[in-house]
Amino acid sequence: MFKKWRVSKITSRMLILITLAGFLMISRGGIAQEYPSKPVRLVSPFSAGGGGDSVARYFGAKLSSILQQQFVVDSRPGAGNIIATELAAKSASDGYTILFVNDTHAINAALREKLPYDSMKDFSQISLIASTPFVLVVHPSLPVQSVGDLIRLAKARPGEINYSSPGIGTVSHLSLELFKINTKVNLFHVAYRGISGAVVDLVAGRVQTMILSPASALGFAKEGKLRALATTGAKRTHSFPTLPTFEEAGVRNYEFSSSYGLLAPVGMASAQIAVLNQAVSRMLREPDVDAWLNTIGAEPVGSTPAEYRNYLAARVKKYEALVRAINLRTDKRR
Repeated sequence: MFKKWRVSKITSRMLILITLAGFLMISRGGIAQEYPSKPVRLVSPFSAGGGGDSVARYFGAKLSSILQQQFVVDSRPGAGNIIATELAAKSASDGYTILFVNDTHAINAALREKLPYDSMKDFSQISLIASTPFVLVVHPSLPVQSVGDLIRLAKARPGEINYSSPGIGTVSHLSLELFKINTKVNLFHVAYRGISGAVVDLVAGRVQTMILSPASALGFAKEGKLRALATTGAKRTHSFPTLPTFEEAGVRNYEFSSSYGLLAPVGMASAQIAVLNQAVSRMLREPDVDAWLNTIGAEPVGSTPAEYRNYLAARVKKYEALVRAINLRTDKRR
């Protein structure tokens, strides 16, 4: 009797301890706290202080708060996001290095035959985070008030209207090339090495038009330094609620946006991916996140890992078709 009581009592205590341990491993919102147990490196392919990097740092801080572990942003700009992406691809798949990306990840796969990684096979998808459209702007000296006006002027003056971009193969460049295809106009591309020079010359009137992010376009539009004509997304953006989409402006079969998401080196444990995916989902339900995204013209998206993989695969195909249509080549594609 005594021995049985002792075993029963010890078993009961063990059950209590196991239950308590399980409770302690669960954080707010039900996310297991055995991962992450140390700081996570969030690799950003954007220059420190730039628009993309500020988005990465915002979401890194949010994940730190939700998972109660520091997410340290490691900015590794250069080579059209390839430096950061290669670094992440070749990192350990232990869950402590993850990569913050936008559509440039898919563009590079479509644009370059030779990359030091495979954009799909070398990564595990975690989640989509947010999507942002772009805004077509013109210098006020250009005598156009709408997309229709721009199309008519461009057809009357083929090749005379210049548009700037941060470089060949950027979303700004490809979005205007898609516009040219869909409207059959001839605009001359002036490629810069980065966004700053492209915007400076646009505001100065040395080039006439460009596609910018809503956050970049808003201030110039309010000051009258640039005139906004339309947004590139499937629906209107909070930053420019009265501005029509390209479809509404009469440009058929046109939609162009970029999305932010999280990837990890291939082989990351599914349980760790689930923790991060759940954290992103919870983050996107917070009202202050939605409000902050509105300030940069973006919208929360979210996804399962499988949905994000399908999204990336579809984007690569879309960009491959566009690259072929405009006969675009880089030094790595022959």
